[in-house]
Formats: sequence, structure tokens, C-alpha cells
Amino acid sequence: MDVHQDLHSERGAERGEHPGRARNPVVKVVDLAWLEFEKPDLDRAESFARDFGFTVAAREPSELRLRGTFAGSACVVVRSGPRSRFVGPVFRADSRADLVRLAQHTGTTVRADGTAARVDLVDPSGLPVGVVHGADRLAALPDQQALLLNTGPRHTRINATQRPAPEPARVQRLGHVVLETPRFGAALDWYTATLGLVVSDFLFVPGQRDRGPTMAFLRCDLGSTPADHHTLAMHLSPGTGYVHSAYQVTDLDAIAAGGEYLAERGYHRAWGIGRHVQGSQLFDYWRDPDHLMVEHFTDGDLFDASVEPGWAEMSASGLSQWGPPVTRDFLGTSPSPALLRDVLGALRGATELDPARLLGLMKAMRMRSSAVGTGSS
Repeated sequence: MDVHQDLHSERGAERGEHPGRARNPVVKVVDLAWLEFEKPDLDRAESFARDFGFTVAAREPSELRLRGTFAGSACVVVRSGPRSRFVGPVFRADSRADLVRLAQHTGTTVRADGTAARVDLVDPSGLPVGVVHGADRLAALPDQQALLLNTGPRHTRINATQRPAPEPARVQRLGHVVLETPRFGAALDWYTATLGLVVSDFLFVPGQRDRGPTMAFLRCDLGSTPADHHTLAMHLSPGTGYVHSAYQVTDLDAIAAGGEYLAERGYHRAWGIGRHVQGSQLFDYWRDPDHLMVEHFTDGDLFDASVEPGWAEMSASGLSQWGPPVTRDFLGTSPSPALLRDVLGALRGATELDPARLLGLMKAMRMRSSAVGTGSS
């Protein structure tokens, strides 16, 4: 840890800020294994999945398993259900012993899940969370090749043209999932203490830093091995559950050409193309036919365990370094009966939202950023 990070950690402790990690977590998960969804029409789900760039790993009458080109397990499991909904995330444990320890600590059991062992938990927001070890590992598939780029004096492509194929952006792997919750602080403590996730960046409402963060980007603690800037992101909100999930592709051309492919087939872009601040990813967000949001991304930050949390003000324009203005569709702030129900329910219930907090969040999502966060500070 460098001197800058040491000073940041000391100042944070003096201010009583959240440290962004637990001293002695029950286990340290090593990645997201897959995400579980339900859909009323698996044929339509499969059609969109292929257009988005997934490969079908398995298809049964009541279940669809989707994978990327990288070796590993299927990264999305879709089962038949009466409506389109996110069921929950499944994380990967490093060992069977971790599952046993997790089950003993939480009063659950280790059960068989195909060839894998699994523990099923529920987070403080009421969301089902699985942790597995020993899941089937699928062999790697042919990947989209990154294009050779001529940059300034560095010429890597001579006597050759660039012609990205008009095809889907081939998904390589699951990167992260973003959740919303009116019990943000309790959920943050649970994911750090129970699953060993650590915070890469916090966002807070302008003028309310003393009330703590309202968003956290959490990564897996792999020690000296670099990990994605975030595997899980969460933010304080009247709603509970899924916001979006993100899938890595090869490069910016794959994002752009894949976006053209989706647009030509009538799918709706929610926001993009741009580059984020926290995490630095190049991004492009789309809605599936059931309005669930999914992201193509590439070129994300990688942090090892030495990096302390960064802090930045939450604002609409602070979500990207460049790109088109963030949309209401992406922010989820378009007025609707469902949003009104969530707001009233959160204000009346035992949540971490009060009128001042809610007003601060609403103002932040209309703000232009006065400064760009740059990681640990």
C-alpha cells in the first residue's frame, strides 16, 4: 500500500467512514459464477441472447444456459417462469471448505447442484444469493480477434484494411451485476463480512458525505492477483433488485459493430457508447425484449488488494468521462406507477431512505459533476 493510500485510510478512519472491507470475513469469493433469471418465453430469450453475443451452452424445455467464449461455467441461467425477473447472483467459492464454513456461519446447508456443491443464502435486501464450488468448466471457444490499431507513430497494420464483420459482439465472460436496495448499508456490510468483497469506490450524495456512501463498487479480494474493479455494484434506491448486468467483449470495435447489429434488429439502446469514470470501462447498454438492461463492456480497471476505496460525489454527468448524456432510461428515473410505489414503500418502511436522503439522490441524478473521481483519494 502506498503512502497516499495509507493517508486516505487513516483520514477515513478518523472521520468514521466505512472502511470498504471486513477485517475477518467468513469467506472470500473469487468471482461471479453466473446469474439466474426467469423468463416466460425462452425462445425469445434465446433469440436476443444470440443477437447480443452469447453462445448457447445448453437448451432444455424449461431452461436455457448461456456462456461466453472464455473457459468456465455458463454465465447466465434462464428458467421458465410466469414473468421476466432476476432471481439472484451466484458467486464462486475457492474451495469446498469455504462452503462448509459459510454454511456453518449462516445456519444453512451445503447441497448438491449438479456436479457442484452450493450454499443458498439471502442478503439483507431479501435477494437470494448462491455460492458454488466445483461447477462444470466448459472449454474455451474461438474468440473475436482484437483489431490491430495504428496509433501515432506506432504502426502495427501495414498494407491492410479494417473491416469489422457485421456480426454480434461475441461475449467473452460475465463481468458484474448492479443491484439497488433501500437497505444499502446493511447489504454493504453483509457482502463485505460474509462474502469477503472489498470496495474499490464509494459515491456519496453531495453535501451528505457525513451520512455515508450511497453507492459502492465491490471487487473480489484475490490478494496480489488483480481483480475486476467491480464484480458487484450496489446503490441506495427505493427499489430492490436488479439494475443491469455486464458482459465483456473484445474491444471498442466489437462494442460498436455489435451495437449496430442490435440496432438493425430493432433492439433499444439504453445508453452508450461511452467510457465510465469508476472502473473506466468502455460501455454500451441495451434492453432485452422484456426490458431488462444488459451491458457490453471492455477495457475495465483491475485492482489488487492493496488499493483502498476512492470517494467521489454522485452525479449524473459523473457516470462517464465521455459519451452521450446519461438517459432517464439508464437512471431509472422516468416517472411510473412502479417507481411511485417503490418510493412510498421505502419512505414508510424500515429502510435507510428518508425524505432528505431521497431528495439528495434525486438532485444528484440531475447534477453535472463538478469534479471527476479518479480512484483512491
